[in-house]
Formats: sequence, structure tokens, C-alpha cells
Amino acid sequence: MLLITGAPTEAFDHWPGRNAVRFLAPVPAADARTTLDHIIAVDLVVLFHTNGAVASGAAERNALLHRLGAMAATGMFRLLVVTDLRTLDEADRALGPDALLLCEPASAELHAALDAALDMGSAPRLLNDIGGDTDAARIDRLSEEVERLAHMLDALTRDMLTNAKFPRATPAAPRLSDRMPGYMAPPRILPAHVGDPGENTLTAAQVRDILRARRLRDHFLPGDLFADPAWDMLLDLMAARLEGERVSVSSLCIAAAVPPTTALRWIRQLTERGVFRREADPADGRRIFIVLSDEAATAVTEWFAARRRLLRDDTPPWGMGA
Repeated sequence: MLLITGAPTEAFDHWPGRNAVRFLAPVPAADARTTLDHIIAVDLVVLFHTNGAVASGAAERNALLHRLGAMAATGMFRLLVVTDLRTLDEADRALGPDALLLCEPASAELHAALDAALDMGSAPRLLNDIGGDTDAARIDRLSEEVERLAHMLDALTRDMLTNAKFPRATPAAPRLSDRMPGYMAPPRILPAHVGDPGENTLTAAQVRDILRARRLRDHFLPGDLFADPAWDMLLDLMAARLEGERVSVSSLCIAAAVPPTTALRWIRQLTERGVFRREADPADGRRIFIVLSDEAATAVTEWFAARRRLLRDDTPPWGMGA
């Protein structure tokens, strides 16, 4: 493994796979070109493309990214790039959507990505053959598992529900599963074309109001109860579309309100599903914009219209009052 970095490498010290890998001496980004000229055989190159670790000049950084990406594309080695929010757009533009990118990863996320890139510690796959999956797909699955385990550990070590506002369920306070079952039909919502002519009119301010209301919940309830990065990003991109603005990858990661590496995973998946589209910034070759597809924008607009009709109903069928 070759590390190209100007930053400390303590994150590798506690990596369980460290002893099974032969490390070449870390190479400063400024000396990477010479090293790559003489490289013979290496399985994985890890580039720390963070603000404190990259070469000083934009041209030098961009050239290094393009060269590493081209060499990785020929199969010379696998490439894993660690960025922060300030350098994310530059790396994403140079390497494309299929690159193995981590943005400000936790140690566990970095370790999982290293294991996936080196195919280390894989258990026998008996039920699902994923041998043909891409590196990015394997890292996505491992990152999801790491995230799930992190939440479990957090729940075990930090009891958020001891506050009187959120008491635990007791015999006197039945849990949701103890309540009498019963089916309540959802409200009947008319098709989008039925109703007032202006019903499908949507403004950026209306979308931003929903986003502000979503963030407001975090002041009253634990924020990790409501992580929904796909919807947060959809709303942010819809507001930007209505404002005539475009959103960079790093800005969209911030809007997702989850760790950047998690946001990157969602951006990749939603792009693959055609919900998002990538557009190059004609004024800055180092940046890619993410935009909503026309179909997704239509769906969001229709959701807002349906929501208006639902809130206008004076007699909700659930019997909850207006």
C-alpha cells in the first residue's frame, strides 16, 4: 500500500488489517509525481486529499488527481481518496462518480473502506454472490454496516431516553406494540390535476420552510431519530432549482444533515437511480453540480400539491381534528 499524504497517519495505527499489509513509506503530495514514475507494483494507493495535506497549487492538485485516476482506471492499482468538505468538489470533478471517495470519515469508516479495497476479512458468501460488485458498492455496504453498529453502540452507551420528556415504556405506559391493532385508511388524495388551477404552484420559500421545520425538530428531540438524507437533499435541490441556483457536491453533503461520507453514498445511489443528475460547472473545471432530474422535480411538486389538499381537509378521516 502506498500512502500519498502530508497529514498525520494515526488513523492507520489502529486498523486491524495493518499488520497484514506492507506499507511503503508515506509520500508527500509534492513528491508523488516522482514516486508514480518509478512505481512497479502496488495494490492500493490512498491519497489524503484534505486541505492540510494536498499540494499547494490547484494545477498540481488537479494533475495529481487526474493521473492517479487514469492509472487506477488501467488496473495498475486501486485508488482510495480521503477528502474534507473543502476539497471534495475538486476530487469529485477529477475522478468522477465511481471513485472511491471518503469525506471526513470516522476511523471505523476508513478501516471498512481499506478492508473493502483490499478484499480483506471477507466472510464466505453463501446466500448472495456479490463478487461482481464494484469497489464503491462494497464500500457502501460496509459503511452502512459500520454506521448501523455505531448507532447500536451509541444507544448502549448513551441513554437518551432517561429525560422525563421521553420516559421508557413501563407496564403502566404501554408500548406501541401493546396498543390495540386496527386499520385506519389513509386519506383520499385527489390526483394532482384535480383542484384549483394554481395548486401546483411551488416557491422556493415554501420548500425552505419545510427544511427549516425539519431542522427545528432537532431542538426538541434527538436529531439522530430523524436522519433522512434523501429527502433533505431532494428538498434542498428543489429549492435551488426554483431559485435558479446550482448546488455543488460539498454543499449537498452539508444539506443532507448526516456525516459527509454517508451523504456521498446517498448521492451516488440517487444518481444511479436517475433521481439526481451530475452537471459540470462550465466556469470551474474542478467542480460538479448536482441537480434534480425533471421527473423528480415533478414528483416533489405534486407532493406539495397533495400536501396542501390534505391540510385543507376540515374532516380528516383519522378523526384527529383539523
